[in-house]
Amino acid sequence: MSVVFLLQTRPGFERDAQQEARTVALERRGLELEPVETGEGFVLLQSDAPLTPFGWRDLAFSRTLSRVIADISLGEKDRLTPILDAVGQRAATFASVWLEWPDTNDGKAMSGFARKFQPLLEEKLAAAGRLGQDASTRLQLFFPSKSRVLVSVSEPQWGAPWPLGILRLRMPTDAPSRSTLKLAEAFEVFLGEQGQQDKLKPGMTAVDLGAAPGGWTWQLLRRGIKVYAVDNGPMKGSCDGHPLVKHLRQDGFRFRPPHPVDWLVCDMVERPGRVAELMADWLAEGSARQAVFNLKLPMKKRAEALADALERIEARMLAAGLAYSLQVKQLYHDREEVTVYLARPAAAGRRRR
Repeated sequence: MSVVFLLQTRPGFERDAQQEARTVALERRGLELEPVETGEGFVLLQSDAPLTPFGWRDLAFSRTLSRVIADISLGEKDRLTPILDAVGQRAATFASVWLEWPDTNDGKAMSGFARKFQPLLEEKLAAAGRLGQDASTRLQLFFPSKSRVLVSVSEPQWGAPWPLGILRLRMPTDAPSRSTLKLAEAFEVFLGEQGQQDKLKPGMTAVDLGAAPGGWTWQLLRRGIKVYAVDNGPMKGSCDGHPLVKHLRQDGFRFRPPHPVDWLVCDMVERPGRVAELMADWLAEGSARQAVFNLKLPMKKRAEALADALERIEARMLAAGLAYSLQVKQLYHDREEVTVYLARPAAAGRRRR
């Protein structure tokens, strides 16, 4: 019995998402995934095995994933009945229902329809006993257009905990730049609520390479963390002259702190391989315990550039004989880049994406 997976992506990164998913499935599970369809902001892949070979955290270029149970063409008058018929063929009870669409201008126009349609669908499902608080499976309806819906299901370990795989954050009024949202999202995605409480504590120390004007530094400051802000450019807003900030106009590739720090963050515009090697050097040398950094990817061969950067990290850490933890994600607030979380030591050795 074949299974079709729906991967939701940032528009323009569909090829990268497809290539990565096929590689991960083959390397980790020995499963071959065949392309079914590439749309704007989504990819469909098919497997002849019933296994789900990865979760959303394992894939950098896919925001979330689910298993398709029906691909339905919809009429103008009655969209509800064919969806209920498709769901009725499964015995599962669902914890929740999400209506989703591609992250495109045309897709976003579906949000008004979804607000009206979702309560009608939930009412019918509840009346049929198909919604339950004890259930774990989520029902997801992905609308490439108003005339088509991909009915899919997802478990917590497969799909992201946010509709469309998008964590939406409000821009803080006193942050120096919108880049602050990238680090805020990274902390939420990679650490979660408990991880942030455990690993981002007042009194810790950090280095921010390429700090100006201070978007990433601001996220550390608001948690009471002391920051070496390394950049030849000026710091702005509350980061300029803050008592917890030491602004150093130095080369980010040459700087090292006088003592090891808890955190290293970096949003420098540089070749991904060079940044990856720098981050690995810091952790291998013991200059930092964990790092969050961006890798700016070339428009062509993005997946290949990312693979090369991660191989450089692996080589450096293995040469140092160090266990480590590694997570990679193209966050909602990223653009032509991915964000990486690298930490040592890893409790159970290396953790691949």
